[in-house]
Order: sequence, then structure tokens, then C-alpha cells
Amino acid sequence: MSGIQESIVIRTVVRIMVPFIQIFALYVIMHGASGPGGGFQGGVIFGAGIILYAMIYGHKEGKQRMSDKLNRILSSSGVAIFAVTGISCLVFGGMFLQYGVVPLLPDNPAVVSRLLIDVVEIGIGITVLAVMISLFFDVSPPETDEEELPASEEAGQ
Repeated sequence: MSGIQESIVIRTVVRIMVPFIQIFALYVIMHGASGPGGGFQGGVIFGAGIILYAMIYGHKEGKQRMSDKLNRILSSSGVAIFAVTGISCLVFGGMFLQYGVVPLLPDNPAVVSRLLIDVVEIGIGITVLAVMISLFFDVSPPETDEEELPASEEAGQ
């Protein structure tokens, strides 16, 4: 591990900050329909929090928080949420993601639209979160413990 990963101060700050980063990401996702933000931005923020945790605590700890199986489940469920919402609009006679035609609340298509936009934003956020974490773990080099260094590197030190 590097010196920054072994710092008790940095590790404590990251452990305290990550839940607040994730809460802010949820706020950005839910606020996206009526202001700046949305599923993509919130998913990136949420994924960045988990990536920060994995960078400081190590890939092994990061994989315990977000396993490959959970990552696959999240990425496919996010796409499924998006697709089911769009297809439900088609089933009720509208175009893909034409929210007002879905008869959830009979006399108020504006409320239905607002609700389904939030559902779509959540699906996008989940998908972006999973893809970001997957990319991070796929492109980052595997960790090596100092005991596992080859004999040639140990002799050079």
C-alpha cells in the first residue's frame, strides 16, 4: 500500500465522507427532473464515492462493498427499470417514454409524468453507477502486497 492508503486520517475522513457523498448523489438523481442534475450526474457521484473508498481502502475492500455479482445485478436492473417504464408507455398507447398516457392516477397526467420521470432517472443512475464501478475495477491494475514482490525487486532496494 502507498503512504496515503495507510494514513489513518485519510481513511477516517473517507469513511465519514462516503455516506454523505452517496446521500448527495441520491439528491441529485431525485432533483434531476425539476432542476440541474439527473440520473447520469447522480450515478457518477454515487460511483465516485465507491471508487474513492476502493482507492483508499484497497481493491479487496472495494470488491467486498461492490462485488461483481452485485454490479451485474445493478447494471441490468437499471436498464430494466428504464425499459419497463418506456414499454409501459407503449402498452398504454403512447410513444416510448410518453409518460402522460400511463393511467396510474386517472385525472392527473402531470403527476404521473413527474413520478415516471423520477423512476427513469433512478434507472439511469443505477446503470451509470454500475458501469463506472465496473470500468474502475476493470482498468485499474491489480494490487500487489509488499510480501509478493519478486526477488529481483527486493534485491534492488
